[in-house]
Amino acid sequence: MLRSLIFVPGNSMRFVEKAKTLAADIICFDLEDSVPDNEKHAARRIIAETLLARRQEYGGPVYVRTNSPESGLVPDDLKAVLQKGIDGIVVPKVNDAYEMLEIKKHIVMLEKERKTDKIALMPSIETARGVVNAYLVASADERIKALVFGVFDFLYDMRLDYDEHDPLGYSYVRAKIPVDARAAGVHAIDAIWQKIDDIDGLTKDAAMARRLGYSGKSIIHPSQIEPVHKVFRPSKNEVEWAKKVVQVLGHTMNKGTGRGAVRLEGKMVDAVHYKQAKAILDAADA
Repeated sequence: MLRSLIFVPGNSMRFVEKAKTLAADIICFDLEDSVPDNEKHAARRIIAETLLARRQEYGGPVYVRTNSPESGLVPDDLKAVLQKGIDGIVVPKVNDAYEMLEIKKHIVMLEKERKTDKIALMPSIETARGVVNAYLVASADERIKALVFGVFDFLYDMRLDYDEHDPLGYSYVRAKIPVDARAAGVHAIDAIWQKIDDIDGLTKDAAMARRLGYSGKSIIHPSQIEPVHKVFRPSKNEVEWAKKVVQVLGHTMNKGTGRGAVRLEGKMVDAVHYKQAKAILDAADA
């Protein structure tokens, strides 16, 4: 489930610990915008220590948002946090596929060196170049699970002001990203809603994102999780797919006998898809 991706400042041990209680679908420790330059090193240390001690305290997958490729900080970010306990990396301000492939090289090297599991990638589209190249970015590598839309940095790059009542300045981009993501066979996660206390505005904004084809939304506060989950409840098609996966893999998962991977509607499904299907059905029941 990718209904909610919550950014947690990596330089705050209190917030990192509190994240264990959050029901967001993805917990994303941040090394970028929410961390001042003079605290990047401390944030890397806090996140690394947290991942090292991780068992199953967090409700969902744990990602880390690195700094942008143009910052020159990504190699140091990866060296600090890529270890057992991490599920994925969000890369902000991606301009083209080449940047993602260069980052993947670093990741593969560290995975082999540290004997970690294969981690997922989520590039964030936040620049004019990134928008132009969004499909190529989304299809650059099979590790990429979703595109994330970053509206405020995009507007800054375009020298435009943000107006929540007039989305014309970013409406084309907001509509384009989920199309490019779908064409590449991945999900799209919408930008944040900045006004924490405006739940009604958040709900309307999330509903618009769903109509545009987004699977979920980036969020910045725990109070936004439940409203976003209500908007991005599983669709009828998702529930039907999940039922089929559980039916064809249930015996293997529950009894330990049978095939671990089977063909369903022309695609192979396995234990990972079974977990996803169970999460969809649990969300639908809730």
